[in-house]
Amino acid sequence: MPKLKTNSGAKKRFSLTGTGKIKRHHAYHSHILTKKTKKQKRNLDGYVIVNRANRKQVRDLLCMR
Repeated sequence: MPKLKTNSGAKKRFSLTGTGKIKRHHAYHSHILTKKTKKQKRNLDGYVIVNRANRKQVRDLLCMR
């Protein structure tokens, strides 16, 4: 069986923590920032752990079986 290729878009968007959890950036923090409050922009900054409901999909894209 041939080797599986990692999805190129997924490897740019997701990374692993030291304990093996998958982290991602928040959405809605790239443009149209003038109408968003400072608090909203601050909360969208940084990383968050991928939700349990989406974990299997992301692991398949990253070829982590």
